[in-house]
Amino acid sequence: MRIKRLFKETILLIILSPIMCTAQPTLSEKAPITLKPGSFAYDLNFLKKYDSVIVLSNKGAKIIVSAKYQAKVFTSTVAAGNGKSFGWINYKAFSAEPNIHMNAYGGENRLWLGPEGNKYSLFFKKGDNQVFENWTTPSGIDNEPWLLKSSTNKEVVLTKQLELTNYSGTDFRLSITRRISLIDNKGIALLFNIASLPKTIKAVGYTTENGITNTGVNSWNEESGAPCIWMLDMFPPSENTVIIIPYNAAVKDAVTSNYFGEIPASRIVSKNNHLFFKADGKSRGKLGIKPIAANNLLGSYDFINKVLTIVLFDLVNDKQAKYLNQEWNSHKPAYVGDAVNAYNDGPLENGTQMGPFYELESVSPAAFLKPNETLIHHHTVVHFTGSEAVIDQLSKQILGVSIQQMPVMK
Repeated sequence: MRIKRLFKETILLIILSPIMCTAQPTLSEKAPITLKPGSFAYDLNFLKKYDSVIVLSNKGAKIIVSAKYQAKVFTSTVAAGNGKSFGWINYKAFSAEPNIHMNAYGGENRLWLGPEGNKYSLFFKKGDNQVFENWTTPSGIDNEPWLLKSSTNKEVVLTKQLELTNYSGTDFRLSITRRISLIDNKGIALLFNIASLPKTIKAVGYTTENGITNTGVNSWNEESGAPCIWMLDMFPPSENTVIIIPYNAAVKDAVTSNYFGEIPASRIVSKNNHLFFKADGKSRGKLGIKPIAANNLLGSYDFINKVLTIVLFDLVNDKQAKYLNQEWNSHKPAYVGDAVNAYNDGPLENGTQMGPFYELESVSPAAFLKPNETLIHHHTVVHFTGSEAVIDQLSKQILGVSIQQMPVMK
């Protein structure tokens, strides 16, 4: 009997040995997953500490939207998890004391209202000098939560009611609606008249439909002043990132390049109806393109991370369109402004810096609306990653320029 029992125990040990050798560690034994700064997983985990964010998803392509933080699209990725996060997020702002000028949480797509400057400004009180000390972002687009109306895994709708007073003393009552929709690869190809995206390319894209409605009793006109929709996209720079803006260089005074002092000539180049602007986050400068000279898209290319970003938007480029001048000057003509803007962050005179980041921006014409009328402005963001050779072809198809032929800027 003893021999039989030993025989059975030996057979059982032989059977169990492979299982025991390959057994997986328990949950408590597993090494913790390390989230890499700059990755989508890191940003999602960070934002969840402050808000119940909404994630729109199509396989690996994802975007993060927040109702609490003014309906921002905080960031996006083509590869969920530790894939690259494309948006710039200002982590330190979330735990900082409220800022009277602007609470700069970041985000790769946010809605503001203009004009920032001129005699109809929404950022300065009547009679104040238009200087930084008096500059204040309206709270409804700066630090107040928005209302989530509906949400699916592909689309979200958010709204906000506002009351504002401009620099000339006109009161405005308005509502804003944002519909943010994720676009699949077929939709992205259709946007740019491409038969299909190359299989070696990964992409993420979303379109935002942004509407403002006059909910007051008075019409908005040239005498009262009127707001405009202003879209700003914040991205992390690299040592070798270039903003690309197609435009008609033959138009006189097409470019405004002195918003914050003249941009150094070494950082901005005009070539073959394209404007190239260095976006390394090391020198503060902003430029704009007049609507009559603009195209309805602009982009950037990060040579280090191999990321091509395209922004597509509504543009009214006839002479009848009234685009608002956003310069901090109450004496210049109010309705002679830019339709397209780009910004590179850099140190202020005192050595401090918010970023670094860079921005791609679009604006709508002035919203001359009667009560209950609505102005809609569409603004779409797409990121492509892949081999530089294939990205080069996409850049030529969409922006009309090869990335290999872009000027080198210091």
